[in-house]
Amino acid sequence: MRATAVVLGAALAVASARAHAEPLPPGALQVAGGGVSGVGVDAARMGFGIEGGGQAAWQPMQTQQRVGWTVRWSTMFGRDYNASAARISQPLLTVAGDLTVGVRVRPGVKPGRYVTLRGGFELLRSDQVIPTQNVRDFAGPTASIGIDQYFWGDGIFSVDVRYGMIVNGPTQVALVLAVGLAGP
Repeated sequence: MRATAVVLGAALAVASARAHAEPLPPGALQVAGGGVSGVGVDAARMGFGIEGGGQAAWQPMQTQQRVGWTVRWSTMFGRDYNASAARISQPLLTVAGDLTVGVRVRPGVKPGRYVTLRGGFELLRSDQVIPTQNVRDFAGPTASIGIDQYFWGDGIFSVDVRYGMIVNGPTQVALVLAVGLAGP
């Protein structure tokens, strides 16, 4: 009787370990959009507006992991209204691309929702020169914090707050919503 209980317990432990060790889909392709605004001294220069684009992420994890890493590339096309830098035509048109690396943390017991913290490098280009540097091309650091939520097996929904051009260039903050597919 005791040997049967030991064998049964070992079999349950192996089965539960396999059930919890399922890999999450490591990649994600998403369509993204949201609101953007200049911050601080750049609030008037950059104005406020909308942006849309896409992003791709690589974030391999297993369901039993609480902490993992992530790499993401995003490209966003923006339309900034009421921008004082748009002296030739309104709105100020921008395109931003960023490459970020970060960490994902599962806040609860159930897999499927992850808090993300990323930092990296951003390139920003506008259709008109932006004071005080009076150039159209900028490069600098960026950071974001967000939530990834998996749904229907291979769907992923993300919400991010992004803070860009931290040191050199026009500083902006954006709230970005993204939805897409997760997979290999």
